[in-house]
Amino acid sequence: MTGIEAGEGAVVITLSEPFAALPAYLAHYSAQILAPAAYGPDGAGVQVIGTGPYRINDLAPPLRLKAEAFADYWGNAPHVPNVSYAAVSRVETRALMAESGEADFVFGLDPASVARLDMSDAATVHSVAIPRTLLMKVNASHPALSEPEARQALSLAIDREGIAKAVLRYPEGATQLFPPSVGDWHDANLAPLAYDPEAARALLADLGWTAGSDGILTRGGERFALTLTTYPDRPELPLVASVLEQQFRAIGVELTINTTNSSEISSGHQDGSLDLGLIARNFGLIPNPVGTVLSDYAPTGDWGAMGWQNDEIIALAHSVGRGDGGIETQKRIAEILQTELPIIPIAWYRQTLAVAKGVEGTVIDPWERTFGLQDLKLAQ
Repeated sequence: MTGIEAGEGAVVITLSEPFAALPAYLAHYSAQILAPAAYGPDGAGVQVIGTGPYRINDLAPPLRLKAEAFADYWGNAPHVPNVSYAAVSRVETRALMAESGEADFVFGLDPASVARLDMSDAATVHSVAIPRTLLMKVNASHPALSEPEARQALSLAIDREGIAKAVLRYPEGATQLFPPSVGDWHDANLAPLAYDPEAARALLADLGWTAGSDGILTRGGERFALTLTTYPDRPELPLVASVLEQQFRAIGVELTINTTNSSEISSGHQDGSLDLGLIARNFGLIPNPVGTVLSDYAPTGDWGAMGWQNDEIIALAHSVGRGDGGIETQKRIAEILQTELPIIPIAWYRQTLAVAKGVEGTVIDPWERTFGLQDLKLAQ
């Protein structure tokens, strides 16, 4: 982008080259355009004035906001006059709020909470596939992980179906990075990621790794020992990490789990100290997956590939961004990532939420861009 300015009833953006994905970037929350009255004399934002069905009347970021129906909204008037949002970090607390009726909508439930709420009359649990993947970020510059075969071995050690069904209560694990919910980026003909511990052991043996007295592999006097960093904000991640520890030990890889703030993953990427990171990557923050692909792999970003770069993917991704590349280009990107495994997919996400029995008209947006508040009704 070489320039942006206000025109007559328009925002004029000047680019140095064609970029067909620009509208998707403009749909990102950071590109919102507020009313002139939202800014003070110095140009700093002083209040949130948009064009939606509700007007914010109390904001305490990032924990709380309250809003009231906006009488001059240009669309259909909302049925519920007042709404409030609260950020609650503990999943157990969120589930109790749904069960007690303290909250009408509760997002981000763990499997145990879903099972309990399914037996409750207070709320109905809804679930929908979303464009988000649970994956393991790999430091491909680590001496034990620099060969693609080593990363393939870690992938072969993961029982995705078992994790999905027993831990996450999902119907299936991830067979590739891009879930079906991202449309043409998902390649149904791509050879799926498999679970085969014997094949994993064979790959590592071919790389010169041999089992020590405690069963952990060694090579050149170094143990195959890694630290997996994850975060508790998503309650399923520490659970999956514990399962991975067992599954990796079965092929001779020692895993230490570090559950901490999510910021430690990006900082570990920057300073090179990260071995593995267990994360949830959203392909819908920019409602065109090429936005995430460009930031993660072309070349690389804090939440994407680490110590790995592929010139072909860089060219292909920029081609898609310009609008030159089609479905076959997207499939080739997926194929390269499936072969090289700079990241290792584990499961495709489902958004799970509980809705109070008295709330009608619930619609779940798989792209997580709207709550559909203006269409909700409270049963009389």
